[in-house]
Amino acid sequence: MGKIPITKSGFAKLKEELEKLKNISIPENIRDIEEARAHGDLSENAEYAAAKERQSFLHGKLQELENNLAMSNVISLNGLTDEKVVFGCYVTIADSNSGEEIKYQLVGPLESDINQNKISVTSPIGKALIGREAGDEIKVQTPGGMRGFEIIDISVKGK
Repeated sequence: MGKIPITKSGFAKLKEELEKLKNISIPENIRDIEEARAHGDLSENAEYAAAKERQSFLHGKLQELENNLAMSNVISLNGLTDEKVVFGCYVTIADSNSGEEIKYQLVGPLESDINQNKISVTSPIGKALIGREAGDEIKVQTPGGMRGFEIIDISVKGK
């Protein structure tokens, strides 16, 4: 698998999450395991079983974060223009049927979050938007069927 594009802020967020995991969550879990062991018989100790299960989850998350950071290719957003849709820019699109407008930022798959209107450049809408200009119309196959959108605005700022 190749490098995964990510913004500088997205990369920093992943690093912060990794540090929190290493310095807070895993040490807390180790203390929980030690405390549960002190309660005696481990075969019927629900606290111990839960702490060991959490340990497994935390170490899996640690490995995932380390892999994601290693695979990341931080893309500088300096020098972006509002001429074409590119990684990191903000795009306002209007649904061709309803006219409803929505503004998205195009980011990498590791930092996409539909609740924050951040969509991945690898998503169907993201792929259809890349390289397009304001005024262009796109058709996108979504789980709900084919949908059309018009690109209303492209900007380098989220405002």
